[in-house]
Amino acid sequence: MGRVFYKQIILNFISFFEYWSIIGEGENMKQKVKLVSVGHYLPEKILTNADLEKMVDTSDEWITQRTGIKERRIASSGETAATMGVMAAKDALQKAGLSADDIDIIICATITGDYQTPSTSCLIQKELAAKKAFAFDISAACSGFIYGLDIAEKYIASDPSKRVLIVATEKLSSVTDWKDRVTCVLFGDGAGAAIVEASNDSSGILRSELNSNGDNYDLLIIKAGGSKNPASQLTLEQSQHFLEMQGNEVFKNAVTDMKNAAVKVVECSGWNKDDIKLLIPHQANIRIIEAIRKRLKLKKDQVYINLHKIGNTSASTIPIALSQALEESRIQKGDKIVLVSFGAGFTSAGMTIEW
Repeated sequence: MGRVFYKQIILNFISFFEYWSIIGEGENMKQKVKLVSVGHYLPEKILTNADLEKMVDTSDEWITQRTGIKERRIASSGETAATMGVMAAKDALQKAGLSADDIDIIICATITGDYQTPSTSCLIQKELAAKKAFAFDISAACSGFIYGLDIAEKYIASDPSKRVLIVATEKLSSVTDWKDRVTCVLFGDGAGAAIVEASNDSSGILRSELNSNGDNYDLLIIKAGGSKNPASQLTLEQSQHFLEMQGNEVFKNAVTDMKNAAVKVVECSGWNKDDIKLLIPHQANIRIIEAIRKRLKLKKDQVYINLHKIGNTSASTIPIALSQALEESRIQKGDKIVLVSFGAGFTSAGMTIEW
């Protein structure tokens, strides 16, 4: 009787540890999601600081010292967020060797959609003829691409057969007051796109950190055009349909929130500064980027910057930079990449990826 009793205890003890071993393996075996390809599109027209000197009271020296921007791309009158998004999506599809029929979901991140409704994603779906895909927009300003990646990861984790196209596209020139010397020097137009699917190896998204803080929503805002302030003669006369920004306050929040997001995802991923091959930050201001680089103790060649050529294109800055970094062979298989952003709302986001 005693032997049988003790034998049963031992068997139960072993079963207990086997159970928790399986649970632990399950956590480690969570479906990883990878970026198959990244594409981008930039309009042909280049607006330089010298051009801006003729438009407002500013100078190349003033713009460069405070922002790091030398030029930006401006969409033509016939180009929209949707048309640019389609071009970026086609670039990503071509690089992946896929067709629109291979896409199950389209997520579009934009604050400058073609219309209030329908969604820009549906226009992109139509032009791509992505008949199988359902589509929707998200509005997280400059953090939109990382938000979109995080949403895509959740979809694929629940159904690994899904393939997601994320498009971040902005025509900020359409909401820029070209008489406002504080904001008009910052913004440009462009689009980026990524195709995301289940990973069959160690590559993929490791961690993400998404944050929002609506307490200071009015520091970076387009006041009119929504249900609170519908378009009227007064809103037009007061230029309330343009992007307004309280620069100093936005700068302080951006530095703090982007640093916190970057540090958290890096620490949670178990990485140190030497593990990071490339930090790709939202391209808003060279001083913000430098503050994050120093906080993470990274070398200059560990940070990708195209700000001087592109300017701030809101949600599309990160995928455009990521696409260009890949084209320049700055990223190789197995490299550890950090994405970090900050935008109106306020929103902020960080993400670690093993390529």
